[in-house]
Amino acid sequence: MIQERYSPEAIEKKWQQRWTESGVYRCSHESDKPKYYVLEMFPYPSGNLHMGHVRNYSIGDVVARFRRMQGFNVLHPIGWDSFGLPAENAAIKHNTHPARWTYSNIDNMRSQLKRLGYSYDWQREIATCRPEYYKWEQMFFLRLLEKGLVYRKKAPQNWCPSCHTVLANEQVIDGLCWRCDSKVEQKDLTQWFLRITAYADELLQDLSRLEAGWPDRVLAMQKNWIGRSTGAQITFGLEKPCGGADSIDVFTTRPDTLYGVTFMTLAPEHPLVEHLIEGYENADAVRAFVQRIHNMDRLERQSDTLEKEGIFTGAYAVHPLTGEKVPLWLGNFVLAEYGTGAVMGVPSGDQRDFEFARKYGLDIRVVVQPRDEELDSASMTAAYHDPGVLVNSGPFTGMDSEDAKQAIVARLEQEGKGRGTVQYRLRDWNISRQRYWGAPIPVMYCETCGVVPEQEEHLPVTLPMDVKTREDGRSPLPEHAPFVECTCPRCGGKARRETDTMDTFVESSWYFARYTSARNTDAPFDMDALKYWLPVDQYIGGVEHAILHLLYSRFFTKALRDCGFMPADTHEPFTRLLTQGMVLKNGSKMSKSKGNIVDPTQMIAKYGADTVRLFCLFAAPPERDFDWSDSGIEGASRFLSRVWRLFVDARASLSAVQPCSSTAADAGTPAARDLRRKEHLTAKKAGEDMGDRFQFNTAIAAIMELVNAMYACRGELCASEGGARVFSSAMATVIALLSPVTPHFCEELWEELGHREGLTFQPWPQWQEEATRQDMLTIALQVNGKLRGTLEAPAGSDKTALEALARADESVLRHTAGLTIRKVIVVPGKLVNIVAS
Repeated sequence: MIQERYSPEAIEKKWQQRWTESGVYRCSHESDKPKYYVLEMFPYPSGNLHMGHVRNYSIGDVVARFRRMQGFNVLHPIGWDSFGLPAENAAIKHNTHPARWTYSNIDNMRSQLKRLGYSYDWQREIATCRPEYYKWEQMFFLRLLEKGLVYRKKAPQNWCPSCHTVLANEQVIDGLCWRCDSKVEQKDLTQWFLRITAYADELLQDLSRLEAGWPDRVLAMQKNWIGRSTGAQITFGLEKPCGGADSIDVFTTRPDTLYGVTFMTLAPEHPLVEHLIEGYENADAVRAFVQRIHNMDRLERQSDTLEKEGIFTGAYAVHPLTGEKVPLWLGNFVLAEYGTGAVMGVPSGDQRDFEFARKYGLDIRVVVQPRDEELDSASMTAAYHDPGVLVNSGPFTGMDSEDAKQAIVARLEQEGKGRGTVQYRLRDWNISRQRYWGAPIPVMYCETCGVVPEQEEHLPVTLPMDVKTREDGRSPLPEHAPFVECTCPRCGGKARRETDTMDTFVESSWYFARYTSARNTDAPFDMDALKYWLPVDQYIGGVEHAILHLLYSRFFTKALRDCGFMPADTHEPFTRLLTQGMVLKNGSKMSKSKGNIVDPTQMIAKYGADTVRLFCLFAAPPERDFDWSDSGIEGASRFLSRVWRLFVDARASLSAVQPCSSTAADAGTPAARDLRRKEHLTAKKAGEDMGDRFQFNTAIAAIMELVNAMYACRGELCASEGGARVFSSAMATVIALLSPVTPHFCEELWEELGHREGLTFQPWPQWQEEATRQDMLTIALQVNGKLRGTLEAPAGSDKTALEALARADESVLRHTAGLTIRKVIVVPGKLVNIVAS
């Protein structure tokens, strides 16, 4: 017997237990249904869900439930991105072990997710800190090492002094650590890198595969980060060979300006600097400049707002085509690891070079100018960087600048002093981290054999649990003899294990594939499962991962394909991407420091999980931020209570019918016809908004309007047999349409309606075209453009019929009495305007 009042707690626990016991959300790739893989971005087990989590996972759950009702075999998994700095730092703060902290948090957050009723296949749950997961990651490392896609080198690295670890370029934001906001320093370290640049072209080209499903903003961010530039590599000879070199290469996208080079700027870290300044009277000043710039943040050095600084080395290069001496300067805006670590200075064509030349009194030579204007270098106030005509450019003078690019490159190639080439902004991915809580890098160092990979049959190299983390965050692994000390598998001599661990972004770069066969102990993936499930059909997460996680996942997918771990026709991991907005409070991002946190657990206890889900989905379109409001969630609660009350009040007249199942014969009265039409129009709109546009808020609004219509006619319809069938059908439709949003609530009403099978695989309501048509239309009647009344006319009435009805209408007759009708304007389905005088 249904309760008189909606009480969510008991209902939600009942259905969560039933779903768990029945395993209704489990799925298999051995199915003849079409597949649909929906996934929310990998959660870090921080300990408690926040409202941003709830919104993200609620969006994913609506999509999963909707697609099941459409007949898809749905994979909707969950797991934990459980390695990394946050867990280690939190464990240190609370004087506990990172493993204990992490697994406790996982248990708590798993309980919270289940309390929200998400339709996950929990048998596929994974945690990246478990050896059975990172064993395969270590195998990937070894295979990539074999293919030359992993290498080790010493180079200046982004160093966070608070986290005691290096950061990838993508993890430095405005010169600060992405995790703790500490100022990032530069530190020379020998690190392990993944050669992501080997896939730069494919990563860029395959963005076209994503144009139909990814936000333009994200595609643009990835394209800019990869940063493909077409140009030329040009060789400038050295006036005095030094350091074993007799030339310096530069890259430029503007070879047409080559004759405008008046200086060259090298990175302070360039390996030739010390040789170039040998014997120079200002060598000490140059060394001081090098040391000062070396400590600057590398991203700050690339900023457009950076004040450009430089110093002359006392050395000269030789222009490849003119033979002129070109002074060699060092500049704070040139980085050794970008391009060749040297750039040619063309102050007339580049604003940065223009400002640098003006500051240090260097020559400015005009070589490209507009067709209709002659530029004077002495009076120029800014560089001219647009296309034009070449001047002062030897045999190329008078050429169009675009044509000159190719001509000058051809001349350089002919003389062996340059070539056309492509350069990328993208840099290889530094995956070494000097922290404990991460996947061990499976290599060792032998005095005899050098760097030695671990043998695959000995994987995983297990992270030791019997260590105590340090208060300052430094890794305890280098001093943990049972882990570090090992035997070289090649010579049998003593060796030491690598004590750096892998960047946690490595774990999150392939987890979506592991979900397809999460319990496979023989291989990282079951190939048949991969072929069936991948790519992910719908991925959901924050735009803050547009470069980091998404770019790394795309790279890993392609690299694993080329190592034979994925099907040969694999290209991209995620077909569609939805970047949801944030949940704010009082206009600001929720944070403890601002005191504006809304605890999901408290909201669930007060209103129920379905109400929380409903409000998060109704408050705004998913891609936009929304401001949490108490009145908003109270409104969501009132709406569910209103639906419940409508059901209870009409219970005696309701029957166990299917959605959209009443017939035209059942709808024998205008009120019944109107409700039936409203029901089918709502099913049409809700299906389109949920399935095609992900506009859950407008779908919910349409359902609310249908409920209002049902309240308006329930007395009349429930009094007749046909009307009751129409009302029952509308009630079944409301329940089915709402079920992806508020599943517990709807399952309870569905069962009370008399259905024995649950809503999980209930077909989505099928609206009918004939039911959406109106039998009668309301036509506005105007006399001389003024509204004088309305009339009811059969739908489809032509102009002649509508004019006849209008001429016979009493209000028209009254307002045209004594007048002559001059003209009748008919807009079918809308109005009739009679012009009389």
